[in-house]
Amino acid sequence: MESGYEIECALTVKPEEFSPMYHYPNVEKSPLPASLLGLEVKFCGEDELESIVQVYAANGVKAMISGAIASDYQKTMIEKMCTELGLISVTPLWRKDQELVLNELTRRGIRAMLVSVSAEGLDERDLGRTIDEEYILHLKQISRKRRINIAGEGGEYETFVYAIPGKQAIDLGRTRIIWEGSHGYLIIGAVE
Repeated sequence: MESGYEIECALTVKPEEFSPMYHYPNVEKSPLPASLLGLEVKFCGEDELESIVQVYAANGVKAMISGAIASDYQKTMIEKMCTELGLISVTPLWRKDQELVLNELTRRGIRAMLVSVSAEGLDERDLGRTIDEEYILHLKQISRKRRINIAGEGGEYETFVYAIPGKQAIDLGRTRIIWEGSHGYLIIGAVE
């Protein structure tokens, strides 16, 4: 939006289970953070994505924007689809320094919390933590010991944005944690 793109919608892919491409926990809640930006969300399954994007391309959409930072797999898959459909693939965060990306998040007042963890060094206590300056230091310490990607780009963690400046924060309702030995996720409750 800051680069001048007129955003048609936020397209959310609902995977059947954890996916190397798409977020899984709380995916059905994606209209909440999108609403902070005034965006409508359209849902689709992984097998429907290309046909839905094809319809957008046929109706004049020119580009697809994704948040890939370091995942060659994710970027390649999206670029391949865009190339086949004649769209521009826009990846504004691609290969940016990950600490810089996290610091920019906090500097702008964007509040995102961890809703999934699945890397050594992260545990149940990390679920529900908001990424702030203190937590970035925590991630850097873990990265030095365990070599994790501090932006979670390798699937180490997933986040949920619940507040941006100038908008009322999303009331997440009651949350619950599901822990499965070495990984887990936080489920956001009913939200009014």
